[in-house]
Amino acid sequence: MVTAPGSRRRHRETPRGGSPPGASSQPPPPRRRAPPAAASPPAAAAVAMGSPERPPLAHVFRGTFVHSSPSAPMEILHGHLLGVDDSGTIVFLEQTDQQEQLAKKWGFKTSDIRELSNHEFFMPGMVDTHIHAPQYSFTGTRVDLPLLQWLTTYTFPTEAKYKDSDFAEEVYTRVVRRTLKNGTTTACYFATIYTDTSLLLAEIIDKFGQRAFVGKVCMDMNDSVPEYKEITADSVQETERFVKELLEKKYPRVQPVITPRFGPSCTEDLLCALGDLAQARDLHVQSHISENEEELKLVESMFPAYQNYTELYDKNKLLTSKTVMAHACYVSDEELKLFSLRGAAISHCPNSNFSLRSGVLNVQKVLKHNVKLGLGTDVAGGYSASMLDAIRKTMMASNSLQINKVNETGLTLEEAFQLATLGGSQALGLDDMIGNFEVGKEFDALLINTKASDSPFDLFSADNFEDTLQKFLYLGDDRNISEVYVAGKQVVPFSSSV
Repeated sequence: MVTAPGSRRRHRETPRGGSPPGASSQPPPPRRRAPPAAASPPAAAAVAMGSPERPPLAHVFRGTFVHSSPSAPMEILHGHLLGVDDSGTIVFLEQTDQQEQLAKKWGFKTSDIRELSNHEFFMPGMVDTHIHAPQYSFTGTRVDLPLLQWLTTYTFPTEAKYKDSDFAEEVYTRVVRRTLKNGTTTACYFATIYTDTSLLLAEIIDKFGQRAFVGKVCMDMNDSVPEYKEITADSVQETERFVKELLEKKYPRVQPVITPRFGPSCTEDLLCALGDLAQARDLHVQSHISENEEELKLVESMFPAYQNYTELYDKNKLLTSKTVMAHACYVSDEELKLFSLRGAAISHCPNSNFSLRSGVLNVQKVLKHNVKLGLGTDVAGGYSASMLDAIRKTMMASNSLQINKVNETGLTLEEAFQLATLGGSQALGLDDMIGNFEVGKEFDALLINTKASDSPFDLFSADNFEDTLQKFLYLGDDRNISEVYVAGKQVVPFSSSV
């Protein structure tokens, strides 16, 4: 690929059979989550048995793979072979001229290879770092009020209905199906204050095979809708029960996350107790921060002893390397330094920030402070449950900052793609396991068909692969996502058992 003089190199493209520029010949370092290699039988015995030296592979794919690495927002790997073992781990990603050696080493035949057509490619599954499962029932409606009035008028009364397990089961089943169909292989969910239906959400996620964090919401202050709040001690006790019961289920890919709703919904006692619990059990934490200016003023008046909103969480042990905070539109440079120091992450939710007119997060400023950042749909403040929409709105937010002369340059589409995949995995502390197609990671992937029968965009003979890829990212939808894999298991199309 030729880069125009003076322009930024936005992605690396490997020509069919070629290596990416600057590609290291060194193998990637081993990842701590990779399963131990199976012991090889003596060669003579293996030959006598006529068996390969390793357990059979679950998948071998041949075609184009698009992903990000920490150094390149987008890498396009044409003419590659990718192998997945039966535990769902990627065991090789090599150019096709290595096929003979790979077949010998891994014991697969040419007939075992799934060949992608030239209008298909694999990309990593997308990571939604912030979504409210119970709000899915009114997604696409009611975005006509600013945040605090929106919570009081629509959100709290809706969430109060989730005591009812039948209602919860219907909405939770639909949100998991919808997000998976739209390519969200990992989601970080807020549930409600009700423990039992929050556990039901985790059960449904496990059944469909999505990877997720699930949080029982904690809030002991709510003057506007007093029936939707907890007594402080109950909130802590129920959170302990939620964590204990969820961990006892031993779901392979669903974990609990400590979830104080946000500063204005919590007393200092509750925040302190939840911080202690997160620390004692080494748990992930999620909440909201500095979403809109009215909220920020409220926090200042409620918690005058703290220098800022970030310090409120930090002093209560809720700002850690396992924390993801949504929005952060108004965090200061000083607060970003504290985020970076603690290793805490931010979830950028541009659809919601625009829809509720909350603010615009300066993503480039966050990244310059070396703070981890992923994207979130923030259903239902965000009106779309699709992470493709989150990519597009990320571009719009970046463009708006450029238009208003806040930033000289904007994000590229390749960088937004990176944030939706690898960035999200980093924000949730899962980048040793997912986020790209590095050997040793689990195969969370989307098979994209740019010529699906009812595809929402048109391709022309002059379109090269990069054009086609951009059309998918800007115009594509679930009709182009023909298959979804989580940890090597195909979860979309849905099996008859779910």
